[in-house]
Amino acid sequence: MSIQIVPLADPHPNASSRRLVWLAVGGDGVPLGSAFLRLFDTEGQDHLAELELSVHPVERRRGVGSELLARAVAGVVGEGRRCVLAQAGAGTPGDHFLADRGFRRVLTLTYTRLVLAHTVAGTVAGRPVAGYRLRSWEGTVPDELAVTFTASRRAMDDMPMDDTDYGVVVWDVERVRAAARAVEDRGERLYTVAAVDESDGSIAGFTELVVPGDGKGDGQHYGTGVLPEHRGRGLAWWMKAEMIRQVRERHPDLTGLLADTAESNTRMRAVNDALGYRPTHRTFQYQLDL
Repeated sequence: MSIQIVPLADPHPNASSRRLVWLAVGGDGVPLGSAFLRLFDTEGQDHLAELELSVHPVERRRGVGSELLARAVAGVVGEGRRCVLAQAGAGTPGDHFLADRGFRRVLTLTYTRLVLAHTVAGTVAGRPVAGYRLRSWEGTVPDELAVTFTASRRAMDDMPMDDTDYGVVVWDVERVRAAARAVEDRGERLYTVAAVDESDGSIAGFTELVVPGDGKGDGQHYGTGVLPEHRGRGLAWWMKAEMIRQVRERHPDLTGLLADTAESNTRMRAVNDALGYRPTHRTFQYQLDL
């Protein structure tokens, strides 16, 4: 079969990352598959690339995926990166494809969903933690909290990533604001609940949720973190419970909340289990070292 690999321009480059894109087409010009290679350009992750490769089901096992992968790997090498990450559902063709081509499995993610219609309001109420109060906002962090909220992002630095060479995300206030603007530009809504240490007014932890612009379907958790010096007090449960309460009130047509958690992150999985999240599927993260 004749396969042509066509490079495409990234329509949405940004300050933290950019993409290299390839389209595989047959001799008749019909698209067969694609590869998106995201290159991280920020301090702490400029060694890294993420690959999303897909081939139309009827075109699989005909060399299309291998051609796209070869082009993507060449792109990674050309950009001076040392590793590329890719994700595939457990037991899917992509799972077997990556394993057969030198990628090693470095992380298992468990995906869960909370059915809001099955959530009794009383199960997610109360449980305040002494010495802390909660603050909530929609969209960009309020100016008076911007610095301490940015500092609290280090709560994610030791998030379990197993053998993944993911580096460290370096945050500043502008990057925090840019991330919020990106959600807004997609027509979605970003909600944040933060725990504030009453002794000094600093943010001790946070949880974020993105909801479709029309308030229907499923919301997606973006991250929950508590700074190491504030852990073991129940802040993660309290923040997520408050987020569930608020989103039920604001968006009665929302049907569920989605979360993905590293299988080795036993503390966060226990919080989600206690709040009623139930597993839906698993994916594996693979890494190719170059």
